[in-house]
Amino acid sequence: MKAFYGHDIYVQSAGVHSDMEIDGFSISVCAELGITLSNHRVRSFDQMEEWGDDLSSFDLIVALSPASQRRALDLTRLYHLEVEYWPILDPTGLGTRREEKLAAYRQTRDQIRDQILARFGPPRIDRGETDS
Repeated sequence: MKAFYGHDIYVQSAGVHSDMEIDGFSISVCAELGITLSNHRVRSFDQMEEWGDDLSSFDLIVALSPASQRRALDLTRLYHLEVEYWPILDPTGLGTRREEKLAAYRQTRDQIRDQILARFGPPRIDRGETDS
């Protein structure tokens, strides 16, 4: 999002669990587009609240998995939030060789990019202005 829209849109990434590290294949395929994920921190919805993010200040939650959609819908009982589910391929178990795995991760990356562009429109900044 930041790579396409800079700080015009406030974005926070969260998941159902935060006990995972950023996947190396994700880092690699995003680097191909000039997007740096290596400094990205994995956090859960609960951690966002613990760290001071006011979930009621968000307008939209985009869920990329059925589990995150369920958690997001639970939050809508507490906060007025719009929830969208984007059915995105989970590449984690696909492929046996490195190139096969990278191909699956590229497909997922491209699905997310296409969904972002369809939902929020063309990029508003020059791709060279940001790296996250």
